[in-house]
Amino acid sequence: MTPGANPFALTGRMVELRDRVRDFVERECIPRESPALAHDVNALDEVMRTLRPLARNAGIYAPQLPAELGGLGLSWRERAVMLEEAGRSFLAPGAMNCAPPDQPNMINLVQHGTPAQKARYLASLIRGDIRSCFAMTEPAPGAGSDPSMLRTTARRRAGGGWVIDGHKWFISGAVGAAFAIVLAQTDEGATTFIVDTDNPGYRLVRNIPGLGGFQIGGHGEIRLDNCEVGDDAVLGEVGQGLVYAQQRLEPARLSHCMRFIGRASRAMSIAQDYVNARSSFGERLADQQQVQAMVADSHIDLHACRLMTWHTAALMDAGESVKHESAMTKVFVSEAVFRVADRAAQMMGALGMSEDTPVALIFNELRPFRIYDGATEVHRATLARRILKGNLRA
Repeated sequence: MTPGANPFALTGRMVELRDRVRDFVERECIPRESPALAHDVNALDEVMRTLRPLARNAGIYAPQLPAELGGLGLSWRERAVMLEEAGRSFLAPGAMNCAPPDQPNMINLVQHGTPAQKARYLASLIRGDIRSCFAMTEPAPGAGSDPSMLRTTARRRAGGGWVIDGHKWFISGAVGAAFAIVLAQTDEGATTFIVDTDNPGYRLVRNIPGLGGFQIGGHGEIRLDNCEVGDDAVLGEVGQGLVYAQQRLEPARLSHCMRFIGRASRAMSIAQDYVNARSSFGERLADQQQVQAMVADSHIDLHACRLMTWHTAALMDAGESVKHESAMTKVFVSEAVFRVADRAAQMMGALGMSEDTPVALIFNELRPFRIYDGATEVHRATLARRILKGNLRA
């Protein structure tokens, strides 16, 4: 490294893309946000149909995809800047077609899809004509934080093809999805299948209400009963499903971190404006040391979040394993961004509990991140076992 060089400096391209996303967020996305949209999956789909052509025209569409597939061909380090800026809005990641579950599903299809699967599913996903979901999580005693507890089965059918039976729930994006990538247990091991949602053996039971909001396609409960699919429904190799699931989870965790840093940053900015303008007991809230401590702690948390995320992104760009770093980053960021949102809501008092500003909605959305993509307790246990087994130095 050149003496004095700043490894965290933004390149000219990063600055240009960041500013372009910032303008799109402020001009097109934030004005369309409303509490009524938070849990209305049909209205969210309609907003996405309006916003996606605008994102394409702005040159910020599909930053996670290579240029030859219609994306921006960005490195992970470059994506970190774009996704954080997009994450300031509830709507921008979906508008830019870089929101879960479609974002990691696209990557799965790019990596493991056959030419026919890419033509049938990937091309439509990239255009934004359809949506998808990833069906792994099951009710107890099935798979949750431990994918090895998978209960959904797929058995070979005489004469070819497979029959899938199982019960999935909390499947993000399931409502209105055109197809699901389903993880099922076979005699050869866990395997991923592409299942069209109009298959007679596939049934969406309900959209499960819960904390959070603005999840395109909600969180569905799914039943697969005698669900027949062809051999061409297998995504990748039979028996490699858990490997593929892990391949999608590490990038998905990091992308979540990037987006939610932006969301928490927005909550704190709103709270800072509030305490600068609001007076109580004869002085501005901003002049009270307890409020100042919350602001300082939040900026410390956000700074640490960015550095951890950027470091993991740089390792991914270098082709190095990030199993250890991505787990640490996910644990820290998921807890830190929630602390920031919690402080923002506290600083604003009753207003922070209301939906008159986005802060309460951000607060609700960030709490589940400590569960999504692996509960923090599971990551801590896995990290500790790896550290102690290898006697890794602190």
